[in-house]
Amino acid sequence: MDHLHLGRTGLKVSRFCLGTMNFGQHADEPTSWAIMDRALELGLNFFDTANVYGGVRGEGITEQIIGRWLAQGGGRRERIVLATKVYGIMGDGPNDRRLSAHHIMRACEGSLKRLGVGTIDLYQMHHVDRLTPWAEIWQAMDILVQQGKVRYVGSSNFAGWHIVQGQEAAVRRGSLGLVSEQSKYHLACRHVELEVLPACGAYGLGVIPWSPLAGGMLGGALAKAAEGRRATEGQQNEIARHRPQLERWEALCTRLGQPPADVALSWLLHQPAVTAPIIGPRTVRQLDDCQRALEIALDAETLGEIDGIWPGPGGQAPEAYAW
Repeated sequence: MDHLHLGRTGLKVSRFCLGTMNFGQHADEPTSWAIMDRALELGLNFFDTANVYGGVRGEGITEQIIGRWLAQGGGRRERIVLATKVYGIMGDGPNDRRLSAHHIMRACEGSLKRLGVGTIDLYQMHHVDRLTPWAEIWQAMDILVQQGKVRYVGSSNFAGWHIVQGQEAAVRRGSLGLVSEQSKYHLACRHVELEVLPACGAYGLGVIPWSPLAGGMLGGALAKAAEGRRATEGQQNEIARHRPQLERWEALCTRLGQPPADVALSWLLHQPAVTAPIIGPRTVRQLDDCQRALEIALDAETLGEIDGIWPGPGGQAPEAYAW
């Protein structure tokens, strides 16, 4: 497993990030523990979660599962870069959500308690909060860093201009600011290439794509259309909408002799802006299967074919739509 610096920091993370959203809902606790143990064996040191994962509002079920796994010791905590998030609804009160200083501080304490740790390595804003001033957000984050409760701060689901706005506000305070952005990014959703990825490059943010297989659509949806998340009505509609592209996509993967899921992950790994796509296995076998993507080398001709099937926006803004 190769490791890269997370953005402009000195921190190194694995080329895959272990997503834990399935823990507690689609993977029980013993399975979740087994997945995390196997991740360590594979050299995967980057674990991502959120306080809202687990299916029960305000409980942080997934963080609790990770916390009990870490409590077993054996160097587990020391071997991982632990990331979680703040923003989502954690209670019935008007201040139990979003990015007020009040909520950030309380939410961080809750995550630390559930995870059973003294420090969160990467504390990510799960969504932009247009109603809270940046001065307030950074005041809270700076205090958490000074207290040693947070090492780095990241964003998720930010537009390019939000990254610029947030980073410039941090610089004015003399803060490190954002070190990563977690965005929806896969072959069928390449909007971030317009402005988010250029902003990340300019400010030195590592890019952590979520949903790299488009909910399973890019993982052989036509051949396995009735399995897992692909069987949901929403995914069936997406499959129908993209059927001509999926037919060409799966034919290309067959010609390459590689599973579609592995080629889709490999394509992301070939994008220079990407640090670590998030993989969200429900079983140890799914985690093992993902590792094949690390060995796939896509040449320029193949990358061109993939762009022909799944065209991006045409590059970064404004050249993508203007002279």
